[in-house]
Amino acid sequence: MLSSVHRRRFLASAALTAASASRVLGANDRVRLALIGCGGRGTSVARHMVKVPNVEYTVLCDCYDQQSAKANQTLSGGKGAEVQDFRRALERSDFDAVHLATPDHGHVIPAIRSLEAGKHLYCEKPLGHNILEGRAIVEASKKHPKQVFLTGTQHRSAPHLAEVERMVREGVLRDVRFVKVWNYANLGHGLPQTPDEPPPAGLDWDLYLGPAPLVPFNRKRFLSSYRGFYDYAGGWITDFGVHRFDTVHQIMGQDRPTTVSATGGRFLTEGMSDQPDILQVSYEYPGFVLSYETINNNAFGSFARTTPGAQMHGARGQFDRPNGMAFYGSNGLVVADRLGYEVFPEQQARSGSLGSGEDAGPALEQRHVQGEEPSALHAAHFIRCLRESERPRSDALTGHRSSLIAHLGNVSYKAGRKIWWDAEKEICLEDRQANRYLGRVARAPWDLVSLPETS
Repeated sequence: MLSSVHRRRFLASAALTAASASRVLGANDRVRLALIGCGGRGTSVARHMVKVPNVEYTVLCDCYDQQSAKANQTLSGGKGAEVQDFRRALERSDFDAVHLATPDHGHVIPAIRSLEAGKHLYCEKPLGHNILEGRAIVEASKKHPKQVFLTGTQHRSAPHLAEVERMVREGVLRDVRFVKVWNYANLGHGLPQTPDEPPPAGLDWDLYLGPAPLVPFNRKRFLSSYRGFYDYAGGWITDFGVHRFDTVHQIMGQDRPTTVSATGGRFLTEGMSDQPDILQVSYEYPGFVLSYETINNNAFGSFARTTPGAQMHGARGQFDRPNGMAFYGSNGLVVADRLGYEVFPEQQARSGSLGSGEDAGPALEQRHVQGEEPSALHAAHFIRCLRESERPRSDALTGHRSSLIAHLGNVSYKAGRKIWWDAEKEICLEDRQANRYLGRVARAPWDLVSLPETS
């Protein structure tokens, strides 16, 4: 929970000059969107949004003019308004909802201000740069219940993952007590040392940095490579990891771990990044253990392309996904990702060699199920939430709890030890040092959500 200091900062912050009431949308009304953060991910999801009939982007906002101009041409045929500062964008009245796709460290203030301005919100994950920021967004969403809030954890809209949820919940796999999540990539030797330089024309570098420390412009701290710095993001675990943690929560029906223990380090990569290239995290939940891995020197394939016959996770087949989840049941194994899943029967359970004499559960057949890319489905779901009052599948609290799991892995890694987590208070039990990593001292005047200078 936010401490009294954090809460005073949060509640005392100046509201927008003119907050507008959200427009009530009918089933066939045109939906007008503002894209804040016009980089690769934002534009990718926006392409899905505009494929829904009567949806348009009227405002394209980015601290780098080049990005907003490119997105304007791609999404709006050059007809949208290009705005550099999100605060100026939120003063406008020509859109109904914000699609927020800034880097992680740029989520919290635009998210809160969008809700205060009466705008519905599609917010990319992780919900904030840290746990305190995520909680602040949840509290803001509670204060504005008429605004739709959807977290961009698109696995929630994947029918094939709902099938896996059904299998686990109905006992088809029988006892599932171990789940594994992994993010594998081959990043070579990381981010090479690159000299600082003046920012490019059209970039407001101070606006880009926001709450992060003031440093000279460096191209490695910008655009997609920002993910390699703790100042702006938490690495693979808060990027692809959040999607898979969210799916584990959905399937297992638990979203509150009790302990977290991380280990790892920089064993291969060199250069500017301050994050580990190998990270392993063990989470204890009531009733099961979740194991997470990041490896940055082997992709085991690449982004859903498969290598026939590769063996991973105790089974053989075309499922060597560089990002995925495995649910180990006493009757079988399911390996899943955003594009499909495989089922592998547990042979000992069928043979009777375990000697328990108990029913082994329903017979399973090895099979592969191809799914549909869920980003388009999630975008369409957001529009239905606006037009038809469909209940958001991943609201602010759901998105926060899935983001929080990733952040806790980094908290344990930075603290260098196992932590015990109080899910109600959202603090590490009897661990003052670890609690310092739940947030950060944000840079003024961007310190809407900040740790106190001393604690």
